[in-house]
Amino acid sequence: MATHATTGARDRPCSYRAGVTWDAFLQEHLPEPPARVLEIGCGSGELTTSLAVAGYDAVGIDPAAPQGDRFRRLKLEDVEDDPRWDAVVAARSLHPLTDLESALDKVVGLLEPDGVLVVEEFGWDLLDEQTLDWFWGQRRAIAAADGTPAPGSPEELRAEWEADRVGMHGHAALRAALDARFEEVAFETAPFLHRVLGGVATEVLEQALIDAGAIRALGFRFAGRPR
Repeated sequence: MATHATTGARDRPCSYRAGVTWDAFLQEHLPEPPARVLEIGCGSGELTTSLAVAGYDAVGIDPAAPQGDRFRRLKLEDVEDDPRWDAVVAARSLHPLTDLESALDKVVGLLEPDGVLVVEEFGWDLLDEQTLDWFWGQRRAIAAADGTPAPGSPEELRAEWEADRVGMHGHAALRAALDARFEEVAFETAPFLHRVLGGVATEVLEQALIDAGAIRALGFRFAGRPR
């Protein structure tokens, strides 16, 4: 494991398994179908739909959820806690929540006592200088290819990055809130910037650089059971 990828991110070491995708992590830690699974912040519904296809009794909630039997246009606080769920999934939907503590308290109340929360998130505040320089280079390359504007310097990119995430929870806040309520089953770091930059090739490159210790992994995956 490359130490650079996690330095300063957390007091205890975390793991990184090259090539392990979010889908694989999810499959590894969800109970077997036909378990009841609730997805928080389902967006356009791809993950909820894929879980249903895999045999899960899956429901996705989001104030802008699509139409369909599998979806509810609800906020988390409005979900009824009876019957309870075997698993709750949150794919990059925790960091923007206004009241993270109350939201995770709600998740605890929604889960069966032996249920599991599976999370994919990112620590936007972990962007260090080496990772920022690489990120800026990728942004410049994209701009040169498609004619879109790019920040004029790494400092401008950092200012843009931070301004776009004002009020969002960072790595320490997310981990502290999760650890206070869930017994950790698994924790892994993961690439994230490819989601901003786009492209499978970028994900492969980002992962290789993390493995080499050249840049930091901003993403993480967590599975835990209610304490």
